[in-house]
Amino acid sequence: MPSTAERVRSSLSPNLALGEILNFAYDTFASNKVRFMLTALGMVIGTASLILVVTIGMTGREYALSQIEAIGTNEIWAEYQGAQHISNSSLDPLTVDDVEAVEAQVPGVVAASPVVSLGERIPVGNGDEKDIQILGVYPEYQRVRNLKILSGRFFDRDDSQAHNKVGVITEKMARSVYGSPQAAIGKVIKLTGLPFTVIGTFKESVETFGESEVTDNSMVIPYTVSRYFLETPGVKMIYFSMRDSASVLTATAQIKRVLHSRHRAESVYNVSNLTDILSTADRILTGLTWGLLGSAMITLLVSGIGIMNIMLATVTSRIREIGIRKAIGATRREIRYQFLAEAVLISLIGGIAGIAIGLALPYSVRFVTDYRIPISGWSAVIAIVVSSLVGVIFGTFPATRAAQLDPVESLRYE
Repeated sequence: MPSTAERVRSSLSPNLALGEILNFAYDTFASNKVRFMLTALGMVIGTASLILVVTIGMTGREYALSQIEAIGTNEIWAEYQGAQHISNSSLDPLTVDDVEAVEAQVPGVVAASPVVSLGERIPVGNGDEKDIQILGVYPEYQRVRNLKILSGRFFDRDDSQAHNKVGVITEKMARSVYGSPQAAIGKVIKLTGLPFTVIGTFKESVETFGESEVTDNSMVIPYTVSRYFLETPGVKMIYFSMRDSASVLTATAQIKRVLHSRHRAESVYNVSNLTDILSTADRILTGLTWGLLGSAMITLLVSGIGIMNIMLATVTSRIREIGIRKAIGATRREIRYQFLAEAVLISLIGGIAGIAIGLALPYSVRFVTDYRIPISGWSAVIAIVVSSLVGVIFGTFPATRAAQLDPVESLRYE
């Protein structure tokens, strides 16, 4: 191995190249492996954390937003909420006539369905009974609510017009009562003595955790048939589906005006869509991602301080070497670049190792579960850039201090 003096003379040659500076930095690194590896460990942890945070943040955000969008970004719903003040007047709920009025007056409505809700208790065998929820809807309800049919079919307009006593039940109800969605097809459920044939099973596109009108034990029947069990023509709520999501905000305001024009002035109707929910969720998830990213950056900051500390210690231990280099012609710029290259090398070694770990962990999930975590190539690019910046920023002060040492005083240093 060449001596320090020989390496110094080589680095001072007229054909000084970046490769020679890096070779000199590597030789210094190799001669103090344990110290520099422990310093690089902070960068490994920080860089791996950065990649994991970016991956988790992006994946979590996309997943949450896709779940909300799966409910239906074109969906609008209206509900009666009562009166603005106490009144002796009767209730003023929504009706199916409101559905027709909105479809006629609001452009862009491609499907609509009222929803009425009833409770019923049915026998389930062995003398047991189960409380279920009955929802009376139009055939368009499947499209508006983006329901997934798991077996059989949803009832159609012919069933509705013929007042056929048919219905579809939730997947969870089918499994708990009949064992499977397929086994439920053709079974008969009696509602207040009337036999209804199960023609299909369904589930919502996403898990709503009981926050929608559909419960675990819900049976959906034609609205025309549900009128047999209703004393008044009022409906619980109305769903509308727009042709495109761009018209949702405008249509929401128009639907609200139409409903108010058809009812008493004191009646209150809530007309909502998913736009506000999506916007709020996006802001929350983006804020959470930045918060996690800030935590990872703190780890990188600590590791950068560690690099600066070890480089300051290195400068102190190599004062005599710096004096020799300056005595034989090394400029302040060359000394600065030399120590800066060593700091960047430590940072990059830790950064590359951190990137490997940060990418390996999400990838390894597919060997444990069926879930696939998408890995962003940008996270690796960001990580390598940040690693380089940490080395440059925290290596600049030690490198500058080394460059400013007086060569005469350095040669006297013991």
